[in-house]
Amino acid sequence: MAQPDRERLDGDGRPLPRDPDRRYEAGRATDSLVRVSEVPSGGGKARVAGAATFAALRRATARKAADMIRSDPEDAAAALEIGLVDQKWLDKPGESPISSSAPTDILRRFLERTVERRPSKLSSLGLSAVQLLSSGSDAAVSGAARPITVVFTDLEGFTAFTDSRGDTAAIALISEHHRQAGPVVRKWNGKIVKHLGDGLLCTFAAPESGLRACLDLLQTAPPPLRLRAGAHMGEAVATKGDVVGHVVNVAARVCETAKGGQVLVSADLREAVGDIAEVHFGRVKSRRMKGVKTPVGVCEVTAVREAD
Repeated sequence: MAQPDRERLDGDGRPLPRDPDRRYEAGRATDSLVRVSEVPSGGGKARVAGAATFAALRRATARKAADMIRSDPEDAAAALEIGLVDQKWLDKPGESPISSSAPTDILRRFLERTVERRPSKLSSLGLSAVQLLSSGSDAAVSGAARPITVVFTDLEGFTAFTDSRGDTAAIALISEHHRQAGPVVRKWNGKIVKHLGDGLLCTFAAPESGLRACLDLLQTAPPPLRLRAGAHMGEAVATKGDVVGHVVNVAARVCETAKGGQVLVSADLREAVGDIAEVHFGRVKSRRMKGVKTPVGVCEVTAVREAD
């Protein structure tokens, strides 16, 4: 036999008023009143309509702001480099967060960019300030392991170039490469942890960011040299001047496996990013690598041009 509806009671046992715009029935387990359906009242409909109008206004404003930023390539490059906006938002404004960077990261990247472009600014700010802000978050300094994407790069043919052109030309070439690579890494919310001669050790919070940075870094190779890059993801301990963990060793070996002008990523990273627009993934191949006990799956990544 159906139980009659009982009044809802508050914590002190007093009856709670019923909402006239909602229908209730007795709950089977507790015999208390349970909401069955909601019929928005006139005020509720107005709130829904107002929220929809506000959301549409925000999307329209985001599109206008993105159009304004894109209208000046230099402004767009600077906004992306320091993390003021993300590439995803700039491509499709209103469909993703404007920026995934923390305020301290934006400031750090701005200072790094400023010092690279105008070294004289370093004296007014102080080296210790730049180093402190470049050290990352408290979690990174504490030595706790965290998920991270590690990228290694180097320049194929650098040794031969140095032998034929001399040290002075080699140093100038590396300096130019570093000048071009810094903005690319910062654009994808990454950090250059170390300059390793003609190579770089970089870290990224997101695997897709690291992958896209690898593809863009190919264009920073100073002719006649060609850049190769390798990426892997996993947990590592990041400090203010280094990153330590098995993921680092694997990423280094993946880079060594690549040829000049090629980007290779581990199968773990490939699986994590899924399919990405304008990016082609080759077939995963198993490779044995020095210092790594088990074979590592790697695949080549290439950018797909619009004409393709």
